[in-house]
Amino acid sequence: MERPQGKIDIKKFLPHRPPILLVTNMPYIDKDSVITEFVIPDDCLFVKDNYFSETGIIENAAQTSSAIVGQSYYATDDYEGISNNLIGYISAIKKATIYLLPKVGDVLTSKAKLVSRYDSDDLSICTISCSSFRNDDLIVDCTLNFLIHEVK
Repeated sequence: MERPQGKIDIKKFLPHRPPILLVTNMPYIDKDSVITEFVIPDDCLFVKDNYFSETGIIENAAQTSSAIVGQSYYATDDYEGISNNLIGYISAIKKATIYLLPKVGDVLTSKAKLVSRYDSDDLSICTISCSSFRNDDLIVDCTLNFLIHEVK
């Protein structure tokens, strides 16, 4: 299921709200991959001494990654996030290498790709790899496992 680009407001599909929402824009998504952007604000909970923390970097990668599988639970023409209610959990951090900490005002571009997925009736277990960049600088390279399920 490929959604038309530029029509998805990720804030309508993630349960997070500021100050925990760590995705500003989602310029691309298809059934196996996603690209998001995050402008690091100075009032972010994950900023300390003008640097975005390791915890924030991993949470940004998780929010980015969950969009790939999460989108399959919504109707294709749902641009408002009203056709379902989901909860997702990081079930494991298989790998995470953080190369540097970005600063307030930097734009993180995160690119995630689906590695594997198992679906049951209202539950998905998946593995997703994600890399985040500030310009050409690699910030993080990680592989995360998720449990995503419908809330009825």
